[in-house]
Amino acid sequence: MVALFSRLRTARGQSNPLPFYRKLRAMGEVVPAPWGGHLATSYRLCHRVLRSRDWLVPDTSWRTGQSDAARWSTPASRQMGGTMPMLNPPHHTQMRRPLGNVFDRASLEDMRHAVEKNTERLLGDLTEQLRDGSADFCALVGDELPVITIGEWLGLPSADYPLLRSLTHDQVHTQELFPSPSQLAVSDAATHRLREYFTGLIRERRKSPGDDPVSSWIRTWDVLEADRDAADEAVFSLALFMVLAALETTSHLLTSMVWLLLEHPRQLDWLRVHPERIPGAIDETLRYDAPIHMISRVAAEDTELAGVDVRKGEMVQLMVGAAHHDPAQYADPDVFDIRRKAPHLSFGGGIHYCLGNALARMEATCVLSSLLRRLPCLRIAGDPVWAPRVAFRRLMELPVVQA
Repeated sequence: MVALFSRLRTARGQSNPLPFYRKLRAMGEVVPAPWGGHLATSYRLCHRVLRSRDWLVPDTSWRTGQSDAARWSTPASRQMGGTMPMLNPPHHTQMRRPLGNVFDRASLEDMRHAVEKNTERLLGDLTEQLRDGSADFCALVGDELPVITIGEWLGLPSADYPLLRSLTHDQVHTQELFPSPSQLAVSDAATHRLREYFTGLIRERRKSPGDDPVSSWIRTWDVLEADRDAADEAVFSLALFMVLAALETTSHLLTSMVWLLLEHPRQLDWLRVHPERIPGAIDETLRYDAPIHMISRVAAEDTELAGVDVRKGEMVQLMVGAAHHDPAQYADPDVFDIRRKAPHLSFGGGIHYCLGNALARMEATCVLSSLLRRLPCLRIAGDPVWAPRVAFRRLMELPVVQA
């Protein structure tokens, strides 16, 4: 199994992980991981664990109790342990409840015009480059729209967007399955710079508050927390979480969606005639190639999973990428079919269901709607380039051309 994961984490393995997932599922619904803990490979079990309160996320207390200090006690890992996706009740409830539904229908409608305008501008830049030959959709659109969207929402200077995008790409190493020492060092350095950036932002917003989310969070946490440093730490964790969650995953969704549709031109042509089915195309992209292919959970107590004993504190890696191609859940699971109406786990489940799912869908809808209208003859111009990862998918380059 170590050899299987070693191949899976290469750029070549990531270009088509489905054969690896078939081998993994053939080993069983729950299989022991060579590095400790277990792997869950079926949709049934992944769905069950994600929705159950009997399973916890690996928070700071869990991380500090692990023997592999080089992996779990690095600055980047400790910082991730303090963000909302890595908090368990009651700490998760204390952080989540004051936040409310930040991307409710009214908020999204307020953001929609800006997202549509930015999408049009980015696709205009892409169109200009296509006049001279091929262009990289990921660099010009997929990587750009998410950072612009979240940056404008938070009220950040546009000159800072390239830095935040770069730091986010570097920080994600700590969330991978087998980060090397050098990758952990890169992640630690990125985490340090992100702390400096958002600490400075909070200091600035305290001096000159506005109607932006960061200023609002400062006002909220000043009421909830008498200790100013603790309040600032809560605001920092929220700001960091919003940027880390919004950039990497949405970028992959946008680029993967365009890649898959260009790989299936008949479906793309059908979608151009039936634009009302765009939401279904987005959902099928999320099923077929989710931004996150592996999610970690920890047993709250001694329990069993599909007849396998799991001890309290033992980790189970939910292989969501494999679960999304489970033939027990989906007919012809390895076929990309935008007419498919099927559930998926790309936004997680339970109390950790993705806070920004509606925003990600809106960005994808804007991109696909504009692309169908503006670039009817878009084609793939070369092989896509994938990041050598396991948990967090990243389509790094997507060369396209106007046929």
